[in-house]
Parts: sequence; C-alpha cells; structure tokens
Amino acid sequence: MLARRKGANGLPAPAQQTAEAFPLYRVIQDDGSAPPDQIGLADADLVALYRWMVLNRTLDERMVAMQRQGRINFYIGSIGEEATVFGTARAMKPSDWILPCYREHGAALLRGLPLATYICDLLGNAGDVMLGHQMPCHEAWRPALYTSISSPIGTQITHAVGAAWAARIKGDDMVPLVYFGEGATSSNDFHAGLNFAGVNKVPVVFACRNNGWAISVPRERQTASETIAQKAIAYGIRGERVDGNDLLAVHGATVRARARAAEGDGPTLLECVTYRMEGHSTSDDPRSYRPAELVEPWRKKDPLLRMKALLARRGLLGEAEEAKLLADVREVIQLAVKEAEAHPAKPPLETLFEGVYAEPLWQQREQLQELQRALAGDPRVADPRSARR
Repeated sequence: MLARRKGANGLPAPAQQTAEAFPLYRVIQDDGSAPPDQIGLADADLVALYRWMVLNRTLDERMVAMQRQGRINFYIGSIGEEATVFGTARAMKPSDWILPCYREHGAALLRGLPLATYICDLLGNAGDVMLGHQMPCHEAWRPALYTSISSPIGTQITHAVGAAWAARIKGDDMVPLVYFGEGATSSNDFHAGLNFAGVNKVPVVFACRNNGWAISVPRERQTASETIAQKAIAYGIRGERVDGNDLLAVHGATVRARARAAEGDGPTLLECVTYRMEGHSTSDDPRSYRPAELVEPWRKKDPLLRMKALLARRGLLGEAEEAKLLADVREVIQLAVKEAEAHPAKPPLETLFEGVYAEPLWQQREQLQELQRALAGDPRVADPRSARR
C-alpha cells in the first residue's frame, strides 16, 4: 500500500511503499506444520538438508572454539542463518555460478567443497586452495562454480551481473546467485548492479541476507526503507520478502526467482529476513553495541528448531535419529580437522606469486630468489624476518 508522510513545511511527502506491499512469505509454522503444496522437496531431501544445517551449525561452533584456542586466526560464522544459505543454494542448478559474501561456506560444502579443504583455508596452510593469499573465511571452489570472496562489501554484485550478462550473450542457461548482506545495499555496487540488471533484464538472483546488522550498524541506520525488497521497485525488477529462517520458504522463493530469470523475465531481489545471532566475526563483541533483549526473541525462531519440528511432524526424525545425526556430524568434523591440520603449516614459498600474473615477471622471480637466499642465511641479503617497522 502507499503511505503519505508529512515532509518539509508540512507538505505531504512523496508516496512511499510500505512493508504491507511486501508481505513476509512463510511456509513452516512454529509447530512444524506446512501446506503440502508448498513443501517442494522430497522427504529424503528434507532430511539431507537438515543434516547440512546441523553440520554447518556444529562446524561454526567448533571453528569459533578453535579460534579461541589460537589454532586459527579469524572466523565468520552463520549461526541462525542456515536456512537462508541452504534454501537458496539448493534451489539453483549445478551449472549456476555462486558469488558469495562471508557467511555462505555452507553453499560451497553443499556443492562439494571438501570439509578438510575448507578448514585448510581457515588455517592458511599448504592445503589451502587460495595458497594463503586470502583471509580466513574467503574460500573458493572452482569445481563447484563457487567464486572467491572479496573483503570490500558489495563488489560481487556487479561481478554476478557481468557473469549473467555474458551467459545471456552466449545463450547459456546459467543464472548466477549472488549473496550480500543488507549493509551492502548502501554500496555503489548495489546500485550499479541492480540498475544494469533491471535495464537489461539480466538473468540473476540477488539474495540479500538481511540479518539486521552490518557489523555494529543496525538496519535502520543503513536505509530509511521499511524493507530491502521494496528497493527493487526503483530498478524495475521483482522484489520478494521471505522468512530467512524458513528453509522451505527460502527454497520456494529462490526456485521461482531462478525460473523467472531463466525464462527471460529478469532478475529478482530476494530479501531473506533473518538475524545474526552472534558477533559479526570472532574479532568483535556484539555486547558492546547490541542489547541482549534484541537477540532473545530470535532464539525461538531458530531455523534448526523449525526444520526439526517439520521433520518430527512428518515422522522423519525421532530422538534416536537425531542423536545419531549429531554424533555422525561431530565425527565428520573431527576427522576433517585432523586431516586439515596434517598439512604443512605454510604453502610452499614458490607459490608466493601464483595467481598474481599468468606468468611471474622477472622482477618477481628475482625477489623470490633473494627471499630464498635470505631465509637460507645468506649474509649478503637482509633477513626480512628481522626487519623493524
């Protein structure tokens, strides 16, 4: 609906879309009930996705513990946001590229990224496919069409639009899925990407993970819009608002968005409404800027509890099955940690310049040789480890 507010000098402000125009789409109720015609997945898929969600949650908890122990330097988790990650990723085709933000490692694991390889990325060791060139939680897995992650927010949005535009020119049936947080909607790349996608009806799915916080900045300080979905209106594209803690709602909305894109009806901006239950990362303490009473209501909306209730109601998960699932997941993670930590602590020195240029420049080859001599104790070369800032 359209609402009028008073603007300057008491005159009516321009008409504004309110949240009622973008109702929150939800499928799974608190008691686990769901309309049969909106489930959209086989029972085996429901159980498998619940297992992935539990693995992701358990992994996040374990990696935070490892960071506190000093075994990894940094971690960004997705506790409380698992339904958004797995609901969107499961809805795409294996041939669709995924351009992630920081919290979508579950999508890479779902696509086949080995768990031990992911942990190697966190360790930055010799098993890291990024060769230690990236921060932790900046994984990539080309076999799964899962791109690397950029620390500046929003940059992947224009990359996704470019990939979709190229696919359209080539006639490929490929629809990229790009993730970003609500904070990224304040970025220039958000405007440039959605504007170009809208004008050219580019086949792409924009998945905004609205978890309420951009590090310490709440959503209401990021935008005056009542919803993120309504921003789609300005770009002439479809906007949809979905319960981001409801795996079936997220999955169904993403399936529809992908179908529209593939049929030439243009992109969709999905606003997945969820909540960041922990800090932005292990490097910040949310208690310094976020009152605890804001978090508590969301604990009852935990996406794992919702899925567990659905499975129990359908006779797919009992106490014995739940206990076995948890034990299996913990064992898988324990074995993956052991495998990852068995790699040498650092990538080979020769990989220092890999991925910078197609072929190393002569200057880089000289620098590498000089570094090797210094580390070998050549007195004619200064040891970089003794340099003072």
